[in-house]
Amino acid sequence: MAKMNQGEGLKAAQRLKEEEELGLRRPQGWQLYLVAAIALSWSLFQLSIASWLLLDTTYIRAIHLAFALLIVFLAYPTLGRDVRIPGLRWLGEKHKIPIPDMILAVLAALAALYIVLDYEGIAMRVGRPSMFDMVVGIFLVVVLLEAARRVIGPALPVIALIFTLYAFFGPYMPDFLAFRGVSLARYVSQISLTTEGIYGIPLGVSARIVFLFVLFGALLDKAGAGKFFIDLAMSLLGRYKGGPAKAAVLASGMTGMVSGSSIANVVTTGTFTIPLMKKVGYPAKKAAAIEVAVSTNGQLMPPIMGAAAFIIAEYVNISYLEVVKAAAIPAFASYFALFFLTHLEASKLGMRGLTKAEMPVFFAILRSGFYYLVPILVLLYELIIPRHSPDLAAYRAILVLAVIMLLQHPVKALIYGGSPLQGLKQGAMDILSGLISGGRNMVAVAVATAAAGIIVGVVTLGLGGLITDIINTLSRGNLYLMLLITALASLILGMGLPTTANYIVMASLTAPALVTIAGWQGFEVPLIAAHLFVFYFGILADDTPPVGLAAYAASAIARSDPIPTGLQAFAYDIRTAVLPFMFIFNTDMLLVGVEGYFLPFYIFGMTCIGAFAFVSATQCWFVTRTRWYELIMLLGVALIMFRPGFFAGFIGIENHYLSYMVGLALYLVIFALQKLRTRKPSAAAA
Repeated sequence: MAKMNQGEGLKAAQRLKEEEELGLRRPQGWQLYLVAAIALSWSLFQLSIASWLLLDTTYIRAIHLAFALLIVFLAYPTLGRDVRIPGLRWLGEKHKIPIPDMILAVLAALAALYIVLDYEGIAMRVGRPSMFDMVVGIFLVVVLLEAARRVIGPALPVIALIFTLYAFFGPYMPDFLAFRGVSLARYVSQISLTTEGIYGIPLGVSARIVFLFVLFGALLDKAGAGKFFIDLAMSLLGRYKGGPAKAAVLASGMTGMVSGSSIANVVTTGTFTIPLMKKVGYPAKKAAAIEVAVSTNGQLMPPIMGAAAFIIAEYVNISYLEVVKAAAIPAFASYFALFFLTHLEASKLGMRGLTKAEMPVFFAILRSGFYYLVPILVLLYELIIPRHSPDLAAYRAILVLAVIMLLQHPVKALIYGGSPLQGLKQGAMDILSGLISGGRNMVAVAVATAAAGIIVGVVTLGLGGLITDIINTLSRGNLYLMLLITALASLILGMGLPTTANYIVMASLTAPALVTIAGWQGFEVPLIAAHLFVFYFGILADDTPPVGLAAYAASAIARSDPIPTGLQAFAYDIRTAVLPFMFIFNTDMLLVGVEGYFLPFYIFGMTCIGAFAFVSATQCWFVTRTRWYELIMLLGVALIMFRPGFFAGFIGIENHYLSYMVGLALYLVIFALQKLRTRKPSAAAA
């Protein structure tokens, strides 16, 4: 019965992943291949523009959006439930593609391509759109919002509609919210006929860079790298106390480097790690919550960071490597703290690790799949050493991965016996399947970035300064309150939006306001710090009840209640939630203005100690259960390590880096106190 329940849970989790990536519709017959053919064509087009095909950036964005809209209206029904009303049953049809959706798909694609089809004419009529321009522009906004509703739910379309209505009815609002308003012609020109709205920077980054990284992740998954990462992590960490949980952290971190989806991370790694965590003693809720926490945090991990790293680079106008450099210490400190948290949970529950017989052999695993690491190393080399553009680096890594996929089965056939020709066919089919998956997986990102462009376009019509004034009024000029409002807004929006779309919306609305208002108070907040702040809280929304889909997927595998699972995962992620507040006031954590080779590692080590102390405080456990005064001391260590400048100023130390030593000494005192307390019962027993 337990095995049956486990199997049902895996199927439910897999279904959630498929619905997120592939849509609800599963057509039969020739229609089964229609969406696959479009997705394959999309992947080939994106590979072409990364290598030999030269096109204007507007053309690329329009074609990118056209492919996405085609797939949406063919793969996602109008309604998620079945419709019983005669004549309207096609609205919920899931077994075939109805004629109305086919027509809508073609019209939507043509509307997306209109800016290309009449490129010169539209350029000549900038600010003075013709009646046909107006009709097509309005139609594009409508079908894009409908596509976003089908793929990612109603939250983003509703927000876009609110901003659109505000743009028109601003003059009739109270003085506090009054806005001069815009005409319909100006709105359509801005949103649909220029690169300031739908075809703006987010869609451009999606078309030029994000697609290739998503495709790289899809191909890596089809190659079988996910299982290799899990087995490798298990062989390294499985024997330690709570080993499967530690392996889940490592495996999800490796998977998260090339995946932009929390649910995909949960299903890929959680399928193996959650049952093993339960086997060594983790309760079902905690096993699922650990997997949710590590899979969600996978989007923090460079080099991809849930596809947002590239958009951050464009918005902040810095290089991609500068974004990775700024994000590195908080991301890795968060992951190291999660390792520590799993150890504390294992200690509290008195767990063991896996036995030698239960563990995979490290060198056997490494030998069987070391080649999966080659394309990742190629990607990192291309980004870091010659510093090629992200799209070129991803393209070259994909080429290396394709060669590996094509040859791995024939080589295994030659070594272990079998047909090399059959292996070659299998490799070709894996590549084909990966190209199709890459296209289908990109639909949500492409539609989300395009729809978010509507909000960005409205803001650039003149709302930016007004939003800053509104946030300043709500927070009464208090920077701490403003940060809290921004964090809560990101969490709430993130419940209904994908991470990338949430980041785009919040970066447009609050990040500039945060920098401006802080400047009014004489406090300098680097723009990268403001953008990473909203990005972090957008990610944390993935496990925030009651909507966190990652928690639903993990609870389905673990057979636990999704709401308590989400609450437990969010409790684990408090360690991540505190970091953005800290790096706003301690920009050393983002390596802003930090030079040299030793100092960044010193800051990283001390930040990790602070994160460990904070985790111990939240878990009420270090070496043993903490007492009230030790809890206060642990929080003191965390404060010193996260805000050394504040503590240095408080006690009068000129060099704030020296205050780290005070925190480290206090941390060691707490360790010694608890270690001594654990030895006393042993001595008494002896």
